[in-house]
Amino acid sequence: MKSSNPILSRRGFTRDASRPAGAPREPQLVGAAVGAPPAGDPYTGFGAPRGVQDAAAERTAMTLDDVVVRTATTLGTVAVAAVLSWVLLPVDDANIGRSYGIGVGAALIAFALSLAQSFRRTPSPALILGYAAFEGVFLGVISNATSTYISPGVVVQAILGTFAVSAGVLVAYRRRWIRVDRRFYGFVMAAATGFVLLMLADLLFSAFGAGNGLGFGSGGLGVVFGLAGVLLGACFLALDFRQIEDAITEGAPREEAWLAAFGLTLTLVWIYLEALRVLQLLQGDE
Repeated sequence: MKSSNPILSRRGFTRDASRPAGAPREPQLVGAAVGAPPAGDPYTGFGAPRGVQDAAAERTAMTLDDVVVRTATTLGTVAVAAVLSWVLLPVDDANIGRSYGIGVGAALIAFALSLAQSFRRTPSPALILGYAAFEGVFLGVISNATSTYISPGVVVQAILGTFAVSAGVLVAYRRRWIRVDRRFYGFVMAAATGFVLLMLADLLFSAFGAGNGLGFGSGGLGVVFGLAGVLLGACFLALDFRQIEDAITEGAPREEAWLAAFGLTLTLVWIYLEALRVLQLLQGDE
């Protein structure tokens, strides 16, 4: 199943064309299948008996460990860049314009890199880690500003909220409380389309003199809209889990674990920003 993000679409994983869709890959020992030392290329299995080729393919297939390691690397890059931008780009009365300018520029670069990766046929670790670094700069500036002008504890609350949502979705998915099928996918995509269109309409109304736009940026309506964004992010996280599960089952190439890391990072950033907005509105009303 192909998964998508509220901001942009992502390519689905590829599978081993030699096996039917959904057929599990059964690991084989290199020597046990043929009863003799392997022949041919020891790394690719090319020219070797079928059992050796299967074992070589098994070594290059994506595993859950690959996804975990690359996701940790990508999210770690986001976190390090965010901390550095928080420290090096202070958001105060003297530097707020400069810091905001750098933050917005980093967000635009991150968006451009994410688009570049989405249109590639294969994952590019350089593009993905570049996106993570610039996205981290943007998150650091926004988080610093929110902490400075709203509440010092709101960023920690948003991070904890993101972890809580992620853990809840993972538990619900593993226990099959969430049934990720075509109907679920269609519903989420329709909801995401409507959400993005409302965001664009609100932005346009604000830009052309409607003041507060459609009202999604403040008050009770803003809180409801933000909670809807968090819920939408949780739904996309379930789609990401299903996509990763299918990719591992179908024997996707190992390098496509970077796609999984990229997708999870996009979704978690989305959830964090929506959680931060909700908490900002709630703290601002107190």
